[in-house]
Amino acid sequence: MNIRLEKLRDEQGLLRKNVAQQMQVVESVYSEWENEKLNIPTRRLFQLANFYHINIDYIVGLTNKQKHISNNTTLDISLVALRIKEIRKDLNLTMRDLAHKLNTSSSAISNYENGKFLILSPFLIELCKMSNCSIDWVLGRCNDKYLTKEKELVTN
Repeated sequence: MNIRLEKLRDEQGLLRKNVAQQMQVVESVYSEWENEKLNIPTRRLFQLANFYHINIDYIVGLTNKQKHISNNTTLDISLVALRIKEIRKDLNLTMRDLAHKLNTSSSAISNYENGKFLILSPFLIELCKMSNCSIDWVLGRCNDKYLTKEKELVTN
């Protein structure tokens, strides 16, 4: 995962401790997110994107295109669940097939699709890579379902 948090923070003239305070986490946790030593939870990615008013797809490196998203939306887990199910169906996969591709269990996929749990960020990122869907769309931050252009996609 290509995380651009340090660049975004530097552009705003902020210190790690400033962003950590805003995210209500200790500075060491934020530092581990920034240094890619710790996965950023999905809720925190959402919060960071709202803080910077930028697309999550850019933050995690799914695209090189920055999009300004000014509306601070709230995370609606039932909408996320519907969109995950829609993506799985668009990919013509069963829950078992998707679970296998994401190296998780069918029950985890079921829980995500039924809104019992919010999808883990590594699974969300991988699902969006597979489908060319925007993480921001999945999480209800924008209406554009797909990443706009093939050449914008970052392949790592």
